[in-house]
Amino acid sequence: MLIKKEKKGNVTIYHVDKDYDDDKMEKVMDKKLKPDDIKLIIKDDADVYDKDGKILLRFRKDKLKKANVDAFYDNVIDFAQNETSNRGSASSSKKKNINDNPKIMTNILGYFDKFSARQKMIFKKRGFKSTTSVRETRFNMDYPDNFKKLVPLIKEIDNYYKKFAPAEYAKQRRKANQTPFKITGTSFTTVTTNVNFQTAVHTDKGDDEEGFGNLVVIERGKYKGGETCFPQYGIGVDVRTGDVLFMDVHQPHANLPIEIEEPDTKRLSIVCYLRKNIWEQTKNKTKKYMERHNKTLKKFRSEKK
Repeated sequence: MLIKKEKKGNVTIYHVDKDYDDDKMEKVMDKKLKPDDIKLIIKDDADVYDKDGKILLRFRKDKLKKANVDAFYDNVIDFAQNETSNRGSASSSKKKNINDNPKIMTNILGYFDKFSARQKMIFKKRGFKSTTSVRETRFNMDYPDNFKKLVPLIKEIDNYYKKFAPAEYAKQRRKANQTPFKITGTSFTTVTTNVNFQTAVHTDKGDDEEGFGNLVVIERGKYKGGETCFPQYGIGVDVRTGDVLFMDVHQPHANLPIEIEEPDTKRLSIVCYLRKNIWEQTKNKTKKYMERHNKTLKKFRSEKK
């Protein structure tokens, strides 16, 4: 529900209230949105505040450097199209057996705070016990040179995070600085990529509650839809290549259906964040510990092969 709209320079300021209460919102969780669920789609520079003056999102057009965008896409897109069924509520499924969930193209880069089932099996077989469950992701282990080429865009997102959400950034960066298990020079430990994936209504879990979320999209080919929405407020944002969106990801959000218009169309979405459990497990660890830990896990990986 739009309360007030005003202009400050090139930025449109929206003040909004909830269209319905939290009890009704609970019934919408884990469900996919339809275009009719959203009243307002933002397409230009905007700040959105709730009725209490709390920032809900900041959106800026055409901020990211094309060279960084292209390098990120070219070096991750093949891996980003690997399919998984382990996204639970974000894929609108809560089946007990994750193998029964729909397969979607979503993947993680950087560091994660859980071992895979295969890793656990190897550790048990070798009698190995780790002092932390934090690990490099498969992408970082298998494609370290590709990952290095992603970092310039991640750092650029980090710089805009500092600019557009400075209070939240400062708290998150302080935590990131306390652990060596992070993407160097940023406030992030982890990146999630999604390809042509319509998320159901959900709130982000596992990230730093004091931080602020972000979203970047890289598109190849034509499509309609995919807008990132806050259904309780009836608003959405049309994020396209080069744009940056910073938002309160602890509010229920989702994106609208993606209508592919060309056979090879790819909508790659990128979310950078700090996983709280990584920070909690490793905030007192040294860089030498991290290097030794990573080397040990890579050794087990090579033995497996």
